[in-house]
Order: sequence, then C-alpha cells, then structure tokens
Amino acid sequence: MIEPLHTTFATTAPQGLRRELFPMRLWRKSKRHGVWNPDDVDFTRDREDWAKLAEDEKDLLVRLTSLFVAGEESVTLDLLPLIQVIAREGRIEEELFLAAFLFEEAKHVDFFRRFLDEVAEERGDLSRYHSPAYRKIFYDELPRSMSALLTDPSPAAQARASVTYNMIVEGVMAETGYHGYFQALERKDVLPGLRQGLRSIQRDESRHLAYGVFLISRLVAEHGVWPVVEQRMDELVESAVSIVLETFGAYEVVPFGLEPADFVEFATTQFSRRSDRIELARNQTLEQIYGLPDPDEEQSA
Repeated sequence: MIEPLHTTFATTAPQGLRRELFPMRLWRKSKRHGVWNPDDVDFTRDREDWAKLAEDEKDLLVRLTSLFVAGEESVTLDLLPLIQVIAREGRIEEELFLAAFLFEEAKHVDFFRRFLDEVAEERGDLSRYHSPAYRKIFYDELPRSMSALLTDPSPAAQARASVTYNMIVEGVMAETGYHGYFQALERKDVLPGLRQGLRSIQRDESRHLAYGVFLISRLVAEHGVWPVVEQRMDELVESAVSIVLETFGAYEVVPFGLEPADFVEFATTQFSRRSDRIELARNQTLEQIYGLPDPDEEQSA
C-alpha cells in the first residue's frame, strides 16, 4: 500500500489558519494592494516624453530597465525551490503569501518588458548592459543558492538563499535602482506611466522585503544560523555595491544630474539597517519573531 503524502491539513485541523502570524498580515496586504494590472498603465505621455529625452538619458533608462527586467525574470524562474521548502515544512501561512509573491514578481517582468517594447522600442540584446558584478549575482549566485534548496532544505541553505535574494537582490540592488529611477524621472517630471508602475512594484517589493527579514530572523531565532547569514552577506555585499558603481560608471557625466556616491550611500545604509534588525533575532524568541511589527507599514498601507 502506498503511504499518502499528506496525513493532515492545517485548514481542517483545530488550529485552522493562524491569522495573527506576520506572514498572514503580508498576505492580507497582497490581496489589497497587489492586484494592479501592468496592462492598465497608460504609456501615451511616456511615448511623447521619450522622444524628447537626450540620447544619454534614454541610454541610462534602458540600462536600468534591462537590469530590472532580467532580475525580475531571474527571480520568477528561481523562486520556486524556496516555495517548495516552505510548503514541505507545512508553513501554510507563509506559503499563502509566497503564492502572491511569485505572482507579483511575474507581473514585474511583464511591466518592464512592456515599457521596453512600447515606449523605448528597444528589442535588441540588452544583456550588453549586464556588468561583471551583475552577472555574478543574477547569472550565478541567485540561481545557485535557490536551486541548492532542491537537495538541501536545511535552515542554513534557506538562510543563504534568502540573504542572496531578499537582502542583496531586493534590499540593495532593487531598492537602489528604484531610488535612481525616481531621482531621474521626478526631476524632469517625465514618463508618468513608468513612475506609476514603479510605485506599484515598489509597494509589492516592500512586502517581499518584509517577508525576507522575517524569514531570516525566524531562521536565526530558531536555528542559530546568524554566522551563515553574516558570512553570506559578507560574500555578496561588495558585488551588490559594485553593480551600482558599474551602472553609473558607464557615463563620464551621469545623465539627469545623478551622483553615484549618493546611491552607494543609499545602498549601504539600507543594507546596514536591515542587517542590524536581523541580528536582533539572535536574542529573540519565535513568538517575538512572528509578532514583529511590519517594517514597511506606511509604504504598503
């Protein structure tokens, strides 16, 4: 007789869904705020604005978008092993949120590619913008750390994967990229459709970051993996900052009057803030971790 793969379900057990848990709060926010449609963004004025931009300004925006769209595609392709690990552990409340998480990342791919097709009209090989540090993270480190979970679902492997994605990809690179987009576009008051989509994406990402901090903190509190977390951050943070320098270093004078040093400072500040918060989990209980206040409450409200 074949043994069943499931012997019980949380939703038919006395406990039901534990709605007080932090991941369930994120799930509720995804249901409220994560249902925007990339197809609804109006690019009419964006096309008019694009025609008036200088060539170096267009180049920087295409460069930034190429980094984002490939990064979002990479995450969409590589996130499944983490979802599978969480599912196998029976953490239904977390998996509910992660289902929305993956859906939202797929929408981000859709939005950025739509901008490239319909506004920038850029259909060439944009991998020319992918610098050595970018390739290290997205072509190697992210897929490698995520796919490792298929054969090694240990807390240490989960921590390495989550640090790579949530702390480095989202917490340093993506946030710094959004900062660059908005600094450029709002100064000139151009491309309102792109800005609208970016605001929706950033709202999604605030929830993803909040989950990443929660997950790593839970692993630290429950399994004492702080040394793994610290080592992984040390391994990758220099490459993440290098991507910022390589992106803006491609220009003798950075378009839109942007200053690369400002973005390096922004990236390192955001990284240090989240690292400090995760380190607190070394002295916290699981009850405290599950009841953490939402760090991005105002952004996602």
